[in-house]
Amino acid sequence: MTAIKDIPFRYDQVGSFLRPDALKTARENFLKQTISVAELKSVEDQAIIELINKQVHNGLKAVTDGEFRRSWWHLDFLWGLNGVDQLIPEHGYQFNQVETRAASYQISDKVTFNPDHPFFEAFTFLKEHTPEGIIPKATIPSPTLLFNRKSDTFTYASYTDEKVFIDDLATAYHKTIQKFYDLGCRYLQLDDTSWGMYTGFIENAKSEEEIKHWHQQCEAGVTVINQLLKGLPDDLIITMHVCRGNYKSDWAIAGPYDHVATYLAQLNIDGYFLEYDDDRSGGFEPLGQIFKNNPTKKVVLGLITSKFPILESEEGLINRINEATPFIPLENLCLSPQCGFASTEEGNHLTEAEQWAKVRLVVDTAKRVWQDA
Repeated sequence: MTAIKDIPFRYDQVGSFLRPDALKTARENFLKQTISVAELKSVEDQAIIELINKQVHNGLKAVTDGEFRRSWWHLDFLWGLNGVDQLIPEHGYQFNQVETRAASYQISDKVTFNPDHPFFEAFTFLKEHTPEGIIPKATIPSPTLLFNRKSDTFTYASYTDEKVFIDDLATAYHKTIQKFYDLGCRYLQLDDTSWGMYTGFIENAKSEEEIKHWHQQCEAGVTVINQLLKGLPDDLIITMHVCRGNYKSDWAIAGPYDHVATYLAQLNIDGYFLEYDDDRSGGFEPLGQIFKNNPTKKVVLGLITSKFPILESEEGLINRINEATPFIPLENLCLSPQCGFASTEEGNHLTEAEQWAKVRLVVDTAKRVWQDA
């Protein structure tokens, strides 16, 4: 029987899946105003039900809605908070080789909890259609995505003091996560690209002043996350996925966890999803810091890339898992893809069949490695 105490599971997943063609077509037609909101929702509902069944069929113990109701892994949620508005900048985010669609946010007012956030209805639908014995998993972006990263001057509208902003942000997130719990959520994941960005920025910094700035941002990240977690129910498991960018199979930045391991280890979360699918992530040594700070926490190794269709070998994955055990015990480790398969609705460059082959590889490898899988 699937148990809350086992989260994250020996074989797990990050959250997003490739959008089926019917859903892509429906979203395009909605933007063209040729179908209604209700018609789009009907297509989404059917696609999510089918996705839940596929996840269960492929052996997953925790299922998501694939983020099928979103365009972006982060912006759709952030826009749903009071005080956060949509913004269309001149340019998108610059990744290694591609530029994303242009979309962002702006802080226009005091940031507060929105009791009518659309993600609540989305989770309720997921939970209602999740089979007995399977865990519905909610995924939302970390609050650190709303930090001002460009300078030490805090210039958000309605805020001149970063501490006040952090207090408001932590309160809004705390209430939001408590609402998810009240709706039946027991497994929630914070998706956080900030730590991946910070470690890359520190790695490539040109001055001590620049390094100092990014360390200050790391400290603020620890503060807001630990603050929002205070007082949440004990039987709610919170994990964090750390990513360095995932858009059309491209990545945004490189840098080892060494620069942020001390901060990650301070987070009062229950588990970490860390990408380790290529050399951009560095070695496993930083895992020792996480284990040292709290020997009960699990680390989910993202060894299987979600960016490309080539299938890793089970033997190669087992060897990589063994390489991590000098720094953290095997019993503290789990396995997953390195990221979702479609952090935005465009998705990565692989087919749905190749996506599910990756999922089965995670499950099959984990069952070989862990007797309790």
